[in-house]
Amino acid sequence: MTDETKLVKVGSFCPTPTCPDYAKLNAGNIIKYGKQRNGTQRFRCNTCGATCAATFGTIFFGRHRDPATILLCFKLLAERNSLAAIHRITGVKEETVVAWLEQAAAYIEEIEALLLANYPLQRIQLDALWSFVGHKGEKGGAAKSQSAALIGAALRLRSIPACGWQEELVATSPA
Repeated sequence: MTDETKLVKVGSFCPTPTCPDYAKLNAGNIIKYGKQRNGTQRFRCNTCGATCAATFGTIFFGRHRDPATILLCFKLLAERNSLAAIHRITGVKEETVVAWLEQAAAYIEEIEALLLANYPLQRIQLDALWSFVGHKGEKGGAAKSQSAALIGAALRLRSIPACGWQEELVATSPA
């Protein structure tokens, strides 16, 4: 895998295209350079003098809201809350939440393209990976009860040879 296709943290390279050390990983030219008002770490390139925030290249860069609020809005969307409900709960406008969601979708597409290009994965395996990541943080790492979402359906497991995961939705009679 080449350096252009690696996912790396801000602070390990200079993101300024005009810098002689542009995108050189761990060249020793990046130092911590204080914090922003919201507490986000800043970095400075000793070669070109440019500064950037630790959130550079993420959906949190340049946002007036803190990352916790943005993530809360995404969690509320994932729980099928309406945009109006999210506005009432968090005070964030509906249009702002939609803009954040569109930008997050673009980032996820870039990450998926990178993973598909550099690793022997199939699309179904990535879907399973995102499902697995989505369940982290819940009690025991297990999925939430699906009974309300399925309404009269139950999960019956079977093997999917392409990715080794098991899952099939089979309708059952209401109890």
